[in-house]
Amino acid sequence: MSTIPSERVAETFVEVADTLVDDFDLVDFLTMVTERAAELAGASAAGLMLGDERGQLRFMAASHESARLLELLQLEGGQGPCLECFRLGRPVSHDDLASAADVWPLFSAEAVRLGFHSVQAFPLRHHVTVVGALNTFGPEAHRLDPERIRVVQALADLATIGILQERAIRHGELLAEQLQHALNSRVTIEQAKGALAHIRSIDTDAAFNLMRNHARQNHKRLVDVALAVLEEPTGIPELTKR
Repeated sequence: MSTIPSERVAETFVEVADTLVDDFDLVDFLTMVTERAAELAGASAAGLMLGDERGQLRFMAASHESARLLELLQLEGGQGPCLECFRLGRPVSHDDLASAADVWPLFSAEAVRLGFHSVQAFPLRHHVTVVGALNTFGPEAHRLDPERIRVVQALADLATIGILQERAIRHGELLAEQLQHALNSRVTIEQAKGALAHIRSIDTDAAFNLMRNHARQNHKRLVDVALAVLEEPTGIPELTKR
């Protein structure tokens, strides 16, 4: 198999890097990764799966419909190189799928039927963390040469950085949303403390303790009690009576 033109490798990694700093669409990004992986591996198609929060693989992207079908077949049948790669955290390959019936009977038979005769699975990993796996499907029975393996694994590693970045951003947005909600709640509680202190002619510490005790005894959130004090004081007579 011919070597990969260095210019094409450089163009691919620049394209991936540009995508990471642009408006990030995870599915579009991973689809592009499968397309470039297939090209760099000299393969007919590529597919990619990611682990969910429970550590179960889920199909995410493919360069071709046939690769999508093979990825889904692995999930349904519980066998295949992508699952093995994800579980072991290392590359998994088979040079001749026509003779792989003893390893992955369902997967190998369907892969050959679809015109694929070799497979190489690359882990999507960052240090010891494995987040998914990338499969490339070859049209011929052969071993992928070391240069192509190194380049595609580097692409998989870069894709992993993008995935982890997206998750960190999403997690950060969730934390920011939770923080803003907490800040908004605190403002509401402070306002309710002042209102209740005025109604009961007590200090704000005592007003806060009244609201907190009421919330605990009635299994309510403190902010909901505070809202009730502000919006409908007569709705909590045990708090608002003088």
